[in-house]
Amino acid sequence: MVASSAGTPRIAIVGGGIGGLAAAAFLHRAGLPAVVYEQAQELKEVGAGLVLAPNAVRLVRRLGALDALLDRAVPLDVGWEFRRWADGRVLSAEDLAGSCERLYGERTYTVHRADLLSAISSAVPTGAVQLGRRCTAISIHGDSAVLTFTDGTSVEADVVIGADGVHSTVRGVVTEPSPATYSGMSAFRALVPADQAPDFARRRAQTLWIGPDHHLVHYPVSGGNAVNLVAFAPAGDFTVESWSATATVEEFLAEFAGWDPRLQDLIRQAGTPGRWALLDREPLDRWSRGPVTLLGDAAHPMFPFFAQGAAQSIEDAAVLARCLADDPAAPARALQRYQSLRIGRTTRLQEISHARAHVNHLPDGPEQEARDAALAAADPLVQSGWIYAYDPDTAEAGAAV
Repeated sequence: MVASSAGTPRIAIVGGGIGGLAAAAFLHRAGLPAVVYEQAQELKEVGAGLVLAPNAVRLVRRLGALDALLDRAVPLDVGWEFRRWADGRVLSAEDLAGSCERLYGERTYTVHRADLLSAISSAVPTGAVQLGRRCTAISIHGDSAVLTFTDGTSVEADVVIGADGVHSTVRGVVTEPSPATYSGMSAFRALVPADQAPDFARRRAQTLWIGPDHHLVHYPVSGGNAVNLVAFAPAGDFTVESWSATATVEEFLAEFAGWDPRLQDLIRQAGTPGRWALLDREPLDRWSRGPVTLLGDAAHPMFPFFAQGAAQSIEDAAVLARCLADDPAAPARALQRYQSLRIGRTTRLQEISHARAHVNHLPDGPEQEARDAALAAADPLVQSGWIYAYDPDTAEAGAAV
């Protein structure tokens, strides 16, 4: 554990995913040592790809970790390319190659989660991560907290950051547990080797096929060597919320029967797809209690329809480090400031991501036709400026949303 010194709080981070490592990296950058306790025996990211928008890219750059990522990241030329489910007709598309950097100072990339984790970990000091350390309980004692692990050991810290994901142990210390509700949706995911993917899927484009009760997103990752697929469909009686659960290609194909044959050709190359249920969770009204706070999915799990889950974890990490650096002698006060700066923005993103499911999944008819017309007239890159222009180093409480 990090030994405390005058004015330097002892900081423990529970969870070594993207958010937890980003917190350790930003704290190190701010001169505040921290220890990450990760239950797995090795640092790895399950899942597949993600879209790294300018708000996240500028923070990865600020950590000095972007160069480590660029060999594997794919800069998008086209984003928000919406296609009609039955025939692949393009409803709208956004020029990212020319506009994104001009508007927001950074490009948008697609990356494999493991590559992003590796890049961020390069900004974390050697020895700051302890593997095979599963935290089972946290108890608050005055101004500090004690973490207990499965091996029977315990650690005392002045700050505990719960970056332990959607099934967070730390969250139960901060707020009353609230059960997740059934969303009625499930997601399929797969990586297709580029040499097995159709030409249209290998382009440097983020493409969304939308149709009745379903939509599917694809884009290249891993330096263009693979195509990431993620698709959303009615869940039926499927309620397993786990990144390790799998489906069959036949089940995946059945969900998209009758869709454009080119899309079905892509799905046929999906190997053994993953499948998980999307459970619904209301936004929290509190993230912090005394010396304990939450970050990332532990604080604000959101549907992935705005591709901001990882980005918001990285933003959390940057703001949290800044708040603790500004007020290291009063960690509880710093954590309350962090909460006030972040909760409005992430709640808004949770809400609009939730609403997007209905928009994407409209059945054919007048409402769908109105949606398609609105897509054709829209400029999502400009409309989402409040997301992409955000910079934690300059955001204030009143401007955080």
